[in-house]
Amino acid sequence: MKIKSVLYIFLFTIVSVSAYSQKVKLMNIDQLNERIKNGKDSTYVVNFWATWCAPCIKELPHFEKLSAEHKSEKLAVLLVSLDFKSKLESNVIPFVKRKNLKNEVFLLNESSPQEFIDRIDPSWSGSIPATLFIKGDKRKFVESEFTYEQLLTEYKKL
Repeated sequence: MKIKSVLYIFLFTIVSVSAYSQKVKLMNIDQLNERIKNGKDSTYVVNFWATWCAPCIKELPHFEKLSAEHKSEKLAVLLVSLDFKSKLESNVIPFVKRKNLKNEVFLLNESSPQEFIDRIDPSWSGSIPATLFIKGDKRKFVESEFTYEQLLTEYKKL
């Protein structure tokens, strides 16, 4: 009887933990734009990053802190990885789990970098990290690494 109970508890724990682990979804630019359009009453902070980009990795905790400190506000922080789609299972998902990222994480599923870069912002050279701030009809694109204070300042300007 005891072994059976321990086994059920063990299996329940494994299922519970795996159910709460962060999922990384594929998303193309049209889906990203649709997501933002459908949340008109929210402020969006969309960070473009990659697992191989040291400045990106350095600033990711700032985005986590921003969403944690402003969770009572209508804020959506979306972390959009620009890693290759082939690296989803081997690099991106393990990275997200290791870093314990709480914000929604997506892997950009686009084949033509220049096409999606221009659709995000025509001024974007393509370098990362880069962040798009959107609130209603206001958009601001910043192509640089943030300190937490700089990120907070940009967020509050919207």
